[in-house]
Amino acid sequence: MGRCMPAARIAATALLALCAAGHPAGYASDRGRIRPAPAFTAAELGALPRDGWITNGGNLYNQRYSPLAQIDRENVKDLKAVWRTSLRGSGMSPRSGNQAQPIVYDGVIYIMTGENDAFAVDVETGEILWEYRANIDPEVARPCCSWVGRGLAIGDGKVFAGQLDAKLVALDQRTGKVVWSIQAEDPKAGYAIASAPLYYDGLLITGFAGSDLGTRGRVKAYDAKTGRLRWTFYTVPGPGEFGHETWPQDSDVWKYGGAAVWQTPAVDPELGLIYFSTANPGPVLNGAVRPGDNLFSVSIVAIEAKTGKYRWHFQQVHHDIWDYDSANPVILFDAPYDGRMRKGIAQAGKTGWVYILDRVTGEPLIGIEERPVPQEPRQATAPTQPFPIGDAIVPQEIDIPPEGFELVNQGRIFTPFADEPVIWKPLAAVNWPPSSYDPETNHMFICATDAMWGAAGGDPDYPIEPGALYSGSVVHRIAAPRRGIFAVVDLKTNRLVWRQQWVDTCYSGSVVTAGGLVFVGRNDGRLTALDKSNGRKLWEFQTDGGVNAPASVFEHKGKQYVTVLAGGTALAGSKRSDGLWLFSLDGRIESLPRGSADPAGQQPPRESPPTERDTVAGAQKPGAAAAAGGAATPARAPDPARGKEIYTTTCIVCHGETGKGGTHGGAPLTPSLTHDSVIAVVTRGRNDMPAFGSAFSPEDLQDLAAYVLELARK
Repeated sequence: MGRCMPAARIAATALLALCAAGHPAGYASDRGRIRPAPAFTAAELGALPRDGWITNGGNLYNQRYSPLAQIDRENVKDLKAVWRTSLRGSGMSPRSGNQAQPIVYDGVIYIMTGENDAFAVDVETGEILWEYRANIDPEVARPCCSWVGRGLAIGDGKVFAGQLDAKLVALDQRTGKVVWSIQAEDPKAGYAIASAPLYYDGLLITGFAGSDLGTRGRVKAYDAKTGRLRWTFYTVPGPGEFGHETWPQDSDVWKYGGAAVWQTPAVDPELGLIYFSTANPGPVLNGAVRPGDNLFSVSIVAIEAKTGKYRWHFQQVHHDIWDYDSANPVILFDAPYDGRMRKGIAQAGKTGWVYILDRVTGEPLIGIEERPVPQEPRQATAPTQPFPIGDAIVPQEIDIPPEGFELVNQGRIFTPFADEPVIWKPLAAVNWPPSSYDPETNHMFICATDAMWGAAGGDPDYPIEPGALYSGSVVHRIAAPRRGIFAVVDLKTNRLVWRQQWVDTCYSGSVVTAGGLVFVGRNDGRLTALDKSNGRKLWEFQTDGGVNAPASVFEHKGKQYVTVLAGGTALAGSKRSDGLWLFSLDGRIESLPRGSADPAGQQPPRESPPTERDTVAGAQKPGAAAAAGGAATPARAPDPARGKEIYTTTCIVCHGETGKGGTHGGAPLTPSLTHDSVIAVVTRGRNDMPAFGSAFSPEDLQDLAAYVLELARK
C-alpha cells in the first residue's frame, strides 16, 4: 500500500497520476521498521555520508559532499524517479518556504515542511511511517521572511525540530510522538528558529532568527535527552562583555541589536569549537542610532562547544546599513596554503565575496584588506570595510542606472545613503541556500543572485525599541531584472573557476558528489545535475513544485539514491507542492512535462490529508479557475481582520507594516488600488512580485484585498 506503481513508461505529454502515499500517523505495523539512531559520536557525524545523510550539512563540517560515485557523468542521463510521496498537503500555504534538506538514516527519510510539520518516510516504499503536525499559531509566530522549514536533526532515538514559534521539540524517532518540548524564546518578541538544529555530543544546539524584528541574537545549547538549557552565547555582547564597547553606551539599542543566526552551525571536534555566521545589526538600515562596529553582527564567530565561551570572531561588514547579514552556512575544510595543510573555514556573504579564514585563529588564509569607503556622517558609517583579495561572485557596482535614479559612487558596494534615495549592488548576493564543497578539488559551489536595490533614511530619532519591522529607513523599489548566478570558487586562491547566469534566482543550495556531479534545484520545479568541472548540464527532471531545497545523496542496500523536497518557497515565488521525490538509476517514473510547476497552476492548501490518487500535472482543482480569473466573489462579506493575518504572515517583509515598503523592496501601497487590482496582482504577479496563483482561496483573496485597501487609504 502507498507506493505508486505507474506504467513503466509514460508519454512526456501525458498526465502523471501518483499516489498520495502513507498510512495514518502512528500506523502500528510501521513502527517496527524504524531503528532508532544511536547517540552519534563525533567521528560518525564528521564522516563523509555514505549509507545515510545523518546531519543537516552532510557532516559536521557542512560540506554537503557525497563520496558516492555510482551515479556519475556518464550514466546520470538514466536517472529517473522511484516514487513521489505526498506529504498530505503540508507546506502548500502561500506563506510556506519548503527549504529542508532531507535527513536519511537506516532506510528512513526524515523531512520538514514550511509549516514545520515533520514526516518519516520509508525509502523502499515511499510510505509515510509517521507524521508530526506543529500547528503553529500565526498570531504567535512572527518570522520576518515567510514561514520557512529548513530541516531536522536526529540522534539518540530522537528527531529534533526547531520551530517558527521559537519552540524546540524532541520527537520519538519510532513514532513521531513528542518526548519533550520547550519554549526556547518568546515568539511575540520576534524570535523564531529558522534553521535545522545541530545534534552534537549529547547537545542540541540552535540559533535564533529575528534580526529584522528587534531581537538580540543568541545561540543556545540544550541537553538532548531532557531539553535542559546548558549554555547561551549572545551575539550582541552585553555590559562588561567583550565587544559591548562597539555599541553606544548611552542607550539600550544593543538590547535589540540583531545579529541573528540563520543557519545550522559547523563543528570541529578536534578543536572543540562551533562556528556560525551572524545577521545584520538592528535597526537594519539605520546606523544613526547605533554608532560603532556593532559586534558581533555580520561576523563569523567561533565558540567552545562544551561551554559556549567566545574564542574568536571576524567581522565581514562593520556597522552594516545595507542588510548584508551572513545567512549562508559556514563550511569547514582542510587545504594547502604556502606548502602546508591548514584548517580553513569559508563563508559566502551577501556582499558577494567568499571570506576564507584559519578556523584555529580566525585570521585570513588569503588576504583581506581594510580599505577606506565613502562616508555619510548621518549614518555614522565605518571609515573602512574588509575587502577580500580574490574574485567577487556577482557584480558589485551598477553599470547602467535604472530609470528614475542617478548613480552615486557608480552604485558600488558600501555606498552610504541618508535623506535622498541611493541605489547600489549587490542586494543579498549569497543568501541562505547552502553552498557545497568538494574536498577533491577544494572548490566551493555557491547559489547567488545579481540584483540591486536602494534606500533612503537613517533617522536619528528612530525609536530604540522593536516594532513589527525594525528597519529605520525606507527601501526603494527598483524596476530592474534579477538574475541567478551559480558560481564555483577555488578556496586555495579565492578565484572563480566557472560561473553561469540563470534567468531566475538560484534559490535551492547544492550538493556535490565524487561522481563528478553537482545537484541543484530550480524555481521552475526542475532538479538538475551539472558537471562539477565546467557547469555543463547533464540531466534535468521536472517535478510539480519549486525545488528550493538542497538534495541529499545516499546509498541504501548497495544502490545510490537522490532525494529532494519539491515544495516551493514564498520568497522565490515558486509553486508550492507537498512532494518528496526519490531518484535512482533503476527508477521508472519519467520527468513531468515542462511547466508542471508553473505558479499559475498552484493549488489551494488541503483542509485534510488526501486519500485518493493525486494528479500532479495538468489537472484543474476546485476554485482554481475562479482564482486565476482574479475576481470571484464568495457569498460572505470580506473579513479585513483575517486579511491582516494573511498580510502579516506573507506580505509584510516586502511591503512593510504600514504598506510603505519593507526590507525586501516591495512596492508601496497607494490609494489608487482597487479591490480587483489587488486580487489580480496577488494572483498573477507583477514586475518583481511573484505570482501566488491559486495558493490563496477565493475567500483569502477577498479578505487580503479588503485589508490592503484599508492599509493603503490610511
